[in-house]
Amino acid sequence: MNFLAHIYLSFEDDEITIGNFIADSIRGNKYKHLPKKIQKGITLHRHIDTFTDAHKTVRKSTKKLHENYGHYSGVIVDIFYDHFLAKNWKNYSDTPLDEFVEKFYDLLEDNYLILPENTKRMMPYMIADNWILSYASLTGISKVLDGMNRRTKNRSKMNFAIVDLKEHYNEFEDEFTSFFEELTTFAKQKYTSLLEEK
Repeated sequence: MNFLAHIYLSFEDDEITIGNFIADSIRGNKYKHLPKKIQKGITLHRHIDTFTDAHKTVRKSTKKLHENYGHYSGVIVDIFYDHFLAKNWKNYSDTPLDEFVEKFYDLLEDNYLILPENTKRMMPYMIADNWILSYASLTGISKVLDGMNRRTKNRSKMNFAIVDLKEHYNEFEDEFTSFFEELTTFAKQKYTSLLEEK
């Protein structure tokens, strides 16, 4: 899953949110210096990713992309799924998406000193262009895919995936909706069990 899903699946717990968000910037166990609850957020992120990567519905989504994008298909599906979460946000939260995202940006700024260096470098661009809120529109997703393609030095051709999204839009949306219900249940159980650990 991508940024918005990981933030949402932190269940409005600030320290868990920080850990869940920065986890992709942390290699191995190089997070033991962080506060315990942030460590639990990193662990939660990894559980979510493992569950997602192995899920048959997600694999059904990635299969539609594999011929054109190879091993980048999973990354693209993560972005597509964040689009559907943002687009259908009212089905998942009573807090308007713009307020939810603004609160998250404030949380990052309040915890700036403990963020990994590459998260610090990314933050100004993320906030200035409001990446997360932009996921709700196809224009926003197209920009995200363009940016990801540039990061791969045009090797991934991810910028063309907006065509695939439009072509199979209803299928991707149905796959996201059924999968995300299962993922939310799984993540909530993991979150609860992590909090119970000493």
